[in-house]
Amino acid sequence: MRGVIWLVLLFVVAVVAATTLGPNDGLVSIFWGGWRTDLSLNLFVIVVVIACFVLMSAAQGLSALLSLPQRAGEWRALRRERAAQAALREALAEYFSARYSRAHKAAARALAIQDDAPALRKDAEFTVLGHLLAAGSLHRLQDRARRDETLRGLQGVVKKGGVRRGADDGARLMAAEWALDDRDAPRALELIAALPPGVARRTQALRLKLQATRMVRQPLDALHTARLLANHQAFTPTAAQGLLRSLAIEALEGAHDVDQLRRLWELFDPADRRDPPVAARAALRAAALGTPEDARHWLRPFWERLPELAREEREQIALALMDCVSGIGSDWLPRLELALNAFGHEPPVVAAVGAAFAERQLWGKARRLLEQAGAAPGLPGRARRRAWRALARLARDEGDEARVQACEHAAAAID
Repeated sequence: MRGVIWLVLLFVVAVVAATTLGPNDGLVSIFWGGWRTDLSLNLFVIVVVIACFVLMSAAQGLSALLSLPQRAGEWRALRRERAAQAALREALAEYFSARYSRAHKAAARALAIQDDAPALRKDAEFTVLGHLLAAGSLHRLQDRARRDETLRGLQGVVKKGGVRRGADDGARLMAAEWALDDRDAPRALELIAALPPGVARRTQALRLKLQATRMVRQPLDALHTARLLANHQAFTPTAAQGLLRSLAIEALEGAHDVDQLRRLWELFDPADRRDPPVAARAALRAAALGTPEDARHWLRPFWERLPELAREEREQIALALMDCVSGIGSDWLPRLELALNAFGHEPPVVAAVGAAFAERQLWGKARRLLEQAGAAPGLPGRARRRAWRALARLARDEGDEARVQACEHAAAAID
């Protein structure tokens, strides 16, 4: 098809030339010194066109000859740039292939080629990527001294400027991850704190912060971070609930006095305060610190909606109340009666209500409930022992020493 087009164009040119130049009778006279030369106009036009073509070709050839050194330099620079890019891609491939020694060598070769390539010297992002791959490979090889030296070189590149923010943030995140691998949580937290607010809220940054805060035993900070991760849907709902619950309980166990426990409870997210296992553990901690009234105050909302709770959650709430019945007021009696009527078949509820009745010295109601609790095989041993000891205290008040001995023996026999 292309040949046909050229043939048609050739015919067109021939027709135009024959039409234009055929009847042309013009004459061109050239005088030079005492000589005169006459040329037909057609010949003169052809000679001029050929001369212009020759001159242009000569000029282009001379320009190409004079620019040969420059083009040779550009070609060599292009080869070095391609070699550096190839070395960087090789380092990346080797790194993801877990051949870290080869990856480090390839990254070092890429950086060495960059130093010899003027066009790449100003490419700060190339330098950052090369240093990151080299430092990451050294980290995997457990060469911490050279890794830290490479990181210091990377920080120098970043300080000079010309690097996109994403590269700098990536370097800090990787350095924080490496610090966690080294069990250096304070260093990881320092690097994460230096991140911009938007980057610090990213999922990866929050994951690293969660690991670091757990490593340095800061359960409250870890709880807040885990809450953010849960809001970002970084965990499944079940995993998120279990993690948040465990962190909240860990924070509660770290409270050493009542004031600290109260401040900690106020700092909890409302969702954590509405979690029955967390509230139960807070109540147990408050009872252990000598403030059962605070424990009952935290448990009261759950007893008011006891039918809405799952069986396991009711068990935890009931057993927590059993430990903090000391000084329980009469205002609790109506809700305890309602709970007993609704869940009188569940031993934890029976044990808690019996302990509360015993505290209020309602021995007629308490005796039967405590005996049921003490004989319930599914009830935890701690609750069964409390039930038998409460019965022993009742028998002692009644002067029935044989009954006291039997209750104490039953309590001691529980594992």
